[in-house]
Amino acid sequence: MARSQDIAHVIRQQIEQFGATVTAVDVGTVVEVGDGIAHIHGLSGVKYNELLEFPHDVIGLALNLEEDSVGAILLGDYSEIKEGDEVRCTGRIVEVPVGEGLIGRVVNALGQPIDGKGPIDYQKTLPVERVAPNVVLRTSVDTPVQTGIKAIDSIIPIGRGQRELIIGDRSTGKTAIAIDTIINQKGGDLICIYVAIGQKSSKVAQTVAILEHYGAMEHTIIVSANASDSAAQQYLAPYAGCAMGEEFMEQGRDALVIYDDLTKHAWAYRQLSLLLRRPAGREAYPGDVFYLHSRLLERAAKYNAENGGGSLTALPIIETQANDISAYIPTNVISITDGQIYLETDLFNAGIRPAMNVGLSVSRVGGTAQTKAMKKVTGRLRIDLAQYREMSTFAQFGTADLDRATKAQLDLGQRITEILKQPQYVPVPMAKQVMILYTVNNGYLDDVPVNNISSVEDSFHKYMETNHPDIGKAIAAEKMLSDTTEEALKKAIAEFKQTVSYVSDETSIVPDEKTE
Repeated sequence: MARSQDIAHVIRQQIEQFGATVTAVDVGTVVEVGDGIAHIHGLSGVKYNELLEFPHDVIGLALNLEEDSVGAILLGDYSEIKEGDEVRCTGRIVEVPVGEGLIGRVVNALGQPIDGKGPIDYQKTLPVERVAPNVVLRTSVDTPVQTGIKAIDSIIPIGRGQRELIIGDRSTGKTAIAIDTIINQKGGDLICIYVAIGQKSSKVAQTVAILEHYGAMEHTIIVSANASDSAAQQYLAPYAGCAMGEEFMEQGRDALVIYDDLTKHAWAYRQLSLLLRRPAGREAYPGDVFYLHSRLLERAAKYNAENGGGSLTALPIIETQANDISAYIPTNVISITDGQIYLETDLFNAGIRPAMNVGLSVSRVGGTAQTKAMKKVTGRLRIDLAQYREMSTFAQFGTADLDRATKAQLDLGQRITEILKQPQYVPVPMAKQVMILYTVNNGYLDDVPVNNISSVEDSFHKYMETNHPDIGKAIAAEKMLSDTTEEALKKAIAEFKQTVSYVSDETSIVPDEKTE
């Protein structure tokens, strides 16, 4: 009896203290679904870019806020979503995990791991869409991003906080430049984020394997929205990668984000827009396709010292068709970025790799993003190379009638072209670049047959490492070519030239027996 009274007392207390909290949830109904797009009736309080909760744990993103309906893109498997399903607002916008825990991992557009290495350890998330840093918070770009590619570091330098476009036809080496740049950061202080948009899963896996082979995954995050993923994921991926880079920038560190490529990103956005019934404009793109890329690339910046001094460098990639850089998306991105590296199919097929067109490539930051040593040895390099490319067009009709100055210009251009050729996955440190460019610019290779230039370069680097390692160390440490170092370099080059001689068929180099 006593026990039943106790139970009754407890129930009475619970009834007296009962106070159900009433929560208002904005609810809507799916009226149409298909192709990864849902049109929803209701949701009167929904915000732009807000996450929506669909049945079967599917998440949506509100993009079209119309008078009587909401258009949303679905970020999961939408095959089980049907008309009449209930949709709820979440009050949250798209966020991705950020921080150290992502380094070395492969994630999707929502920051979820897809590399089979378990969950990601993170303490913080950031929204994928943010306003770019104010101009007042920024400072001018003055520190180089060493790509390890001689042709770029010497002629088209990239600075930390810059946006440099890599543009060219399919299979001209655009991704190769990006991957070499990531590999060159090994042991440095630059965090790299590689965003793969609309690529085959096998190609992304191959890229991961290459970076792991060269030890570059230790400072790299890969964000992948594959060709098999939905257009919604391909649309979100670059913004997710940018948010991950911004976290390092705000910590006062330096990050580099590569968008490979924004042509496919524009295609994905065009697909979404047409399905959402947005009006089609030029080439069927919606009117806000410029804003699509400008709000992404404007987030690359270099903060001033008062705000931590961090930087986010952007290397967007654009694929052209038939070398047409005057098409809609290429011209849009060219006008947003601070210069472009233009790769040409003809140069690539001629064996000039990287296949950079010196005349159309430009860095609007220029020499301010170079070390003093590099600036000193590359003064006339761009002009000499551009003049050579122009002259060589006419010289192919016959060199018999050319004057001595023109012949000298052609000879120098040929040697510079050979020196700037570089195999893939072999980035060259800044000090080595300075030494070999100094050698070719000052005429020390004028007597070397053009066929032998590349083997002479290899021999030169080996000789300098073995006999004069202090010169390279001095250039790397001081980042300038002082008078003392220059004199030592001249003597070392003279000594090196005595150790080699060239056989008559101009195909190989043999050690000089007198100096062995």
